[in-house]
Amino acid sequence: MSKSSAVKAAPVQPNAAGQKSDPFVLDVEKIRADARQHMDDGPVTSTYGADKEVVLKLLNDALATEIVCVLRYKRHYFMAKGIHSEAVATEFAEHATEEQEHADTLAERIVQLGGEPNFAPDSLASRSHSEYKEGGNLIDMIRENLIAERIAIDTYREIIRYLGEKDVTTRRLFERFWRSKKNTPTTWPTCSMASMVELH
Repeated sequence: MSKSSAVKAAPVQPNAAGQKSDPFVLDVEKIRADARQHMDDGPVTSTYGADKEVVLKLLNDALATEIVCVLRYKRHYFMAKGIHSEAVATEFAEHATEEQEHADTLAERIVQLGGEPNFAPDSLASRSHSEYKEGGNLIDMIRENLIAERIAIDTYREIIRYLGEKDVTTRRLFERFWRSKKNTPTTWPTCSMASMVELH
């Protein structure tokens, strides 16, 4: 270790009991090298505990789910008709925006982990957890969206459980989405209509 690479404390002095205390040595060069290595590794360092390929697949499948949700909410926003349509359409539009934000966050995390976000339209439906259902009327649209949100709640809960302490950053991301989706039915001004929809 070179003199310039280490910072040492003053010469070791005996303590009150006559014993020598441990010297303080700071290896600056090693700290610098480790920091550069961690930067090169990105978020996936040697301490990353999850299976990266599995996590990337989970993220890409969730990305497909969120994109399908955006498309469904957009369709329902433009097609909502009837006595309560204005309030419901507004909610559809807000949820479309929220799901798009989720999709963007997922894509960013995929790139952070060294993967590539899969936006291929031909496989969206097969990779998505939820389905793209158009719905014939306002009640059908509400029902389909509530079903889709319930599917996402259940699948995201399982993903959160799988990730555990192995990838805390990704887990917290899914936890945030899970809480958002869990609150969806109760935030709609059309809860009285939503309560008419039987979900089994």
